[in-house]
Amino acid sequence: MSEVDTNRTQSGTSTAWQIIGRLVASAVVLAITAFFTPSFTINNIWTLAIAAIVLTVIDYLVVKFTGLHASPFGKGFVGFALAAITLYVTQFFVAGYSISWMAAIIGALIYGVVDYFIPGNQQM
Repeated sequence: MSEVDTNRTQSGTSTAWQIIGRLVASAVVLAITAFFTPSFTINNIWTLAIAAIVLTVIDYLVVKFTGLHASPFGKGFVGFALAAITLYVTQFFVAGYSISWMAAIIGALIYGVVDYFIPGNQQM
């Protein structure tokens, strides 16, 4: 195996671990946010996992098409609004996940604070 092939293999493995790590971090942040936000419920661990995946996909699509990162501290008010919208919209894709508009606004603030303290780069 050549050095180039070895680097590609290690890079692919590294990317997979980065994605898994990002999803786990996203699930932890989402669970903490749901715990501290009134009117924000996640029924079970599988709902939490699916919601973390959906939030990651929505965030990726927003970044890909607009260039804005949906993080409350990422782009100021626009990032805060995008975070609230993504938290709210996720309920339409995940059964067992429910949130009100007010809870989405409060949740975006809590999500941003918790996300700020979780180490690691969250961007793709």
